[in-house]
Amino acid sequence: MFTKVLIANRGEIAVRVIRACQEMGIATVAVYSELDRDALHVRLADEAFALGGQTAAESYLNTEAIMSAIDQSGADAVHPGYGFFSENADFARTITDRGVAFIGPPPEAIEVMGDKISARAAAERVGVHGVPGNTAFLTEASQVIEFGTDHGWPVAIKAAFGGGGRGMKVVNSADEAAEALESAQREATSYFGRGECYVERYLTKPRHIEIQVLCDAHGNAVYLGTRDCSAQRRHQKLIEEAPAPDLSDETFHAMGEASVKVAKGCGYTNAGTVEFLYENGEFYYLEMNTRLQVEHPVTELVTGIDLVAEQIKVAAGEPLAFSQADVALTGHAIEVRINAEDPAGGAFLPSPGRISTLRAPSGFGVRWDGGYQSGDEVSQYYDNLVGKLVCWGQDRDIAINRTLRALRELVVEGVATTIPADIAILDHADFRAAEHSTKWVEEVLDLSSTSSKPAPPDEEDEPKVRHNVDVEVNGKRFNVAMWMPESAMSGGGAAPARKPKRRAASAGGAGGSGSGDVVVPMQGTVVKVLVEAGQEVEAGETVIVLEAMKMENNVAAEKSGTVKEVRVEPGQSVSGGDVVVVID
Repeated sequence: MFTKVLIANRGEIAVRVIRACQEMGIATVAVYSELDRDALHVRLADEAFALGGQTAAESYLNTEAIMSAIDQSGADAVHPGYGFFSENADFARTITDRGVAFIGPPPEAIEVMGDKISARAAAERVGVHGVPGNTAFLTEASQVIEFGTDHGWPVAIKAAFGGGGRGMKVVNSADEAAEALESAQREATSYFGRGECYVERYLTKPRHIEIQVLCDAHGNAVYLGTRDCSAQRRHQKLIEEAPAPDLSDETFHAMGEASVKVAKGCGYTNAGTVEFLYENGEFYYLEMNTRLQVEHPVTELVTGIDLVAEQIKVAAGEPLAFSQADVALTGHAIEVRINAEDPAGGAFLPSPGRISTLRAPSGFGVRWDGGYQSGDEVSQYYDNLVGKLVCWGQDRDIAINRTLRALRELVVEGVATTIPADIAILDHADFRAAEHSTKWVEEVLDLSSTSSKPAPPDEEDEPKVRHNVDVEVNGKRFNVAMWMPESAMSGGGAAPARKPKRRAASAGGAGGSGSGDVVVPMQGTVVKVLVEAGQEVEAGETVIVLEAMKMENNVAAEKSGTVKEVRVEPGQSVSGGDVVVVID
């Protein structure tokens, strides 16, 4: 068994892995960016190493910095979590070439399944068929248009080396193809470090059902039940449950057996998830995620199997201690992702900021997997998942009611969250009857009166700044960096510095009150400016594309007129409430 595991990730999943290691008597190593130096995963780990930088590319996607932390810490294994490098074969190979174990599948399996096009081919070889799609990377919009013309609209552009809805764009007509492809490639590059995309047919009312598989290096493979992940927005999951409701035993076992075929067909080991789309009694292979899923806790609650512990055991060379016949599902579990977003009107706008208060619920059958505590900062540069509320019940109705009770008990202040939308979903007759689909939240659910406003910023919250100081340890001189309040840097008893008060953010895609000032609704980075001075625009027309929390958001003109002034350019950071375009 391993003696020390480095977790090459942050937030909730890093905390989850650290806790599993601690329970197994394994020392843990955290890595962190400049913005995460006081984060929960850093506080919980036995050791922590700075990666430098703020953005993901500068820190958690910095291979050289992570390898340096591995060497300095002496870690004998690395857990990648999910996102970032978790499905990057080059990263896994670099680690294993160092003689360090990668707690995940072999690089060869990641290469086959990480590239969604080769994954489709691998599934076809073992008789598992997917939604019709192309088998080449997209290089220009004409390929999307040709596919849509042949197979019908809408179609979906997807990141070939990612998942979780990142880098996915639905194209309804040929006119949308070029802009959608460009946006998908940008998002894929930002989140996964690679921008290759492909296209496939987009089903009109599917359910998203997936199978958790676990494979060891001794030829054993099992499937651990189903999960339904159909409650989504922007093709990203909001609520997941296990087992998938209203699914026949015949279909369940057929999906499970197909999943094991796919895993064995690519020489897979460790935990993985095979995803399907289910519509009108038929299921279609979608993709295989070669990592631990965000929603793994619901499988843990209905099977009683600690998936992270099993990942570590398999990576250490141990065989599975159970067979398919030993897997039994008990009760029903629901997971709710608590994201820092304002769901007002169904917009789900990112809401970075400081969490002033976080109080998790408790009680029988209630679990909280969080990456933040009161006082922590949710940064615009990373995913906006604050934590996951997971509830178990003897049956689905009990699980739903318990989750609703726990959601109303959960307190998150300082940032807007998806809690009001989560309650609306769980309490809706369609969800209770399992009649929802992947498009139901956006097309059916009424969120017009739903809102989650963040509290105003704390005027007394004093920022910390870096200060290099000389210290002596046992007579030896060292120069170290310390992060201290600005007031501590001031001489002569200067008054504590205060953060400047930011203007309130609008809940819509554009701010203002008809004055012609286009205001960004959240903190982020401008990735595209679509207008210039002197240009005529219509109300509702997108003028700026803003990236926040790894998602692109269109900022629209509130009124028609002539652009008088453009105040930003691509790459520029803005705060919620900033005026970016002025329209006469």
